Amino acid sequence: MNTQPTVKVGIMNEPSIDFVLNGNYTINGSDCTGLQSVCCTDGKVAWNGTTSDELLFEPTDADSCSFTLKDVTIGVSFHWKRKEDQTFKGALKLIIEDGKVTAINILPIEDYLLSVISSEMSANASLELLKAHAVISRSWLLAQIQKDSVNQLTQGFEKNQNPDEEIKWWDRDDHVNFDVCADDHCQRYQGITRASTDKVLQAIKATWGQVLTYGGDLCDARFSKSCGGVYEEFENCWEHKHHGYLVARRDSADEMNFPDLTREDNAAEWILSAPEAFCNTIDPEILSQVLNDYDQETKDFYRWKVEYTQEQISDLIRRRTGTDYGRIRNLEPVARGTSGRLYKLKIVGEKLTKVIGKELAIRYALSESCLYSSAFVVEKHDVDGDGFPDKFVLRGAGWGHGVGLCQIGAAVMGAKGYNYKDILLHYFIGATINKQY
Repeated sequence: MNTQPTVKVGIMNEPSIDFVLNGNYTINGSDCTGLQSVCCTDGKVAWNGTTSDELLFEPTDADSCSFTLKDVTIGVSFHWKRKEDQTFKGALKLIIEDGKVTAINILPIEDYLLSVISSEMSANASLELLKAHAVISRSWLLAQIQKDSVNQLTQGFEKNQNPDEEIKWWDRDDHVNFDVCADDHCQRYQGITRASTDKVLQAIKATWGQVLTYGGDLCDARFSKSCGGVYEEFENCWEHKHHGYLVARRDSADEMNFPDLTREDNAAEWILSAPEAFCNTIDPEILSQVLNDYDQETKDFYRWKVEYTQEQISDLIRRRTGTDYGRIRNLEPVARGTSGRLYKLKIVGEKLTKVIGKELAIRYALSESCLYSSAFVVEKHDVDGDGFPDKFVLRGAGWGHGVGLCQIGAAVMGAKGYNYKDILLHYFIGATINKQY
């Protein structure tokens, strides 16, 4: 591969979309600019008095032209969900999916990465952290595109045939008409809405075309906000496939010094304490490198606590899972991964008992949006004579799935003087850094 490929990014899916073409765009050989509106009519994209299967607006000048999408939802299913106007470089494609209009941004990968780096973290982060994130974002994206090209999509939703279990996961592979989406489900991408800096440009140029490989293959380079002290392994979050570079280590210079957190006693002790780790920090200067304004609304992430009354948790689980368990008697750990994250949890209710998983399904079930992580222990308070607690307290660790690079830990490493290669090889065990194009 000598030149950089392009990427198709799904931005939003709504019954109608308003957008502004900032500059001159062409569509079907005609020029177009300014405010536009599209909607779904009879399964087609309706625009300007016509209907089509799809529309493609291409900029006449890629450097000067941009388009602005109105009311893009960010933080889908997360606690800081909101809408904002977002502006993008590249082409705009509009198609119909599930009876709604989907907006897709088509642009060169390195331009895409400029935004990802500024969207996933502050554009003012340390240069070495930005370089590291450029390499993992590029690696992950190219690995996903490669999967598509050889038709190796994994199942993004799995349901165990055991009637007493419901085990499922979500991955980016459920996207059919574009490579990746623009939200945290894939990589957070908000176009040129998030101000980039000369430092981000420098990080992209310094790592242009560089990727992580393992055994000659592209790494599926995952990342999350905070591992909570020990990394999780891939198969405990997604499909049952082991990656030798995504294995358990402590997020510390002493990386082999950690307990077996798949054991319940060790996990409880680990989660209820706050062991030393790179990501165990409250330094506001370091956190501001990783957390954008809305992320900084979350103050406790290395160790956190959530409380529910019996009424709250029984109602929450019923609404979030679609299953009425009645009053909840217990939330029992069934299986934990290498970071202490639960990937199987037994919900014991008065009407039925069921095991759910994997980690994201557990996080969805126990929060109005998405629980910070599934690495938690359960405390029951004021248990009545029938065994039903009046209150549940979840004490947890970390933020996100915990697989691959720990963004807050990596920010601390950058502040301590580690270079981007040191950071990458700390989180991706035995990987190498190669130039793809």
